[in-house]
Amino acid sequence: MPELPEVEIVKRSLSKIANKAKIIDIKIKNKNLRYKIPKFFKKKLLNHNILRVSRRSKYIIFHFKNKFLLLHLGMTGKLLFFKKKYTTIFKTSFYHDLNILPKHNHIFFILSNNLTLVYNDVRRFGFFKIYENKKLNEISFLSKLGVEPLNKKINYKYFKKIIKNRKKNIKNILMDQTLICGLGNIYVSEALFLAKINPLRLSYSLKNREIKNIIKNIKLILKLSIAKGGSSIKDFKNTFGKNGKFQQYFNVYGRNNKNCSRTSCTGEIKKILISNRSSFYCSSCQK
Repeated sequence: MPELPEVEIVKRSLSKIANKAKIIDIKIKNKNLRYKIPKFFKKKLLNHNILRVSRRSKYIIFHFKNKFLLLHLGMTGKLLFFKKKYTTIFKTSFYHDLNILPKHNHIFFILSNNLTLVYNDVRRFGFFKIYENKKLNEISFLSKLGVEPLNKKINYKYFKKIIKNRKKNIKNILMDQTLICGLGNIYVSEALFLAKINPLRLSYSLKNREIKNIIKNIKLILKLSIAKGGSSIKDFKNTFGKNGKFQQYFNVYGRNNKNCSRTSCTGEIKKILISNRSSFYCSSCQK
């Protein structure tokens, strides 16, 4: 599933390309996504300008006058642009090398800037929701989300408060979207490696310097991933059809049974399940 950096990159691409464009037509080829596309979907968005595009956690938000279109990419959702008719999408330069099957192109947004935005989703776990005359914090999917990890509010004081008296391991704390939103397996694993913290470590046992180190490395790893275009494990591509490159910089994620990447460490990367999610860590240097 795309995490914060991947969704942020898609949001930035959309902001450059679709911002201020008017939706002049919508073609729905398959309405059976995670939540069924309603009959009024096209009518509600037709001839409306995209005023801006924003992100909250792993959600993309299209802002219109007096309404929002909320998008979650699910496991395999992609947003792709092309210039020609959708029947010739794979003949354009952006998509020449993409292994994207036309049968998974579900929704086509035809824009006034001569581009078409396509929603492609193999597993169809992604979804769109339209909200009218509501504030963002009133939307059910967003109302309980915690602080963004790159926000200045994520500091020692905040972190100390959320782990106080909690007998949870640090991995589950960081994955709790009501506390800190947008983090997932990849970036939690990588940040804890840089901080030299075992993912099973009970959060209340963390020392002050360890807390500060975790915060520093969460921000560092997210910024680095955004700079490198996100991580392409299986499915992620940005709206230009390009793979992210951050997976080339993984220290632990997906590297089980390999030697630790620290030259000063002789440990081995282990893979364990925490709350039914894969976690990767060095058995030697992460305490």
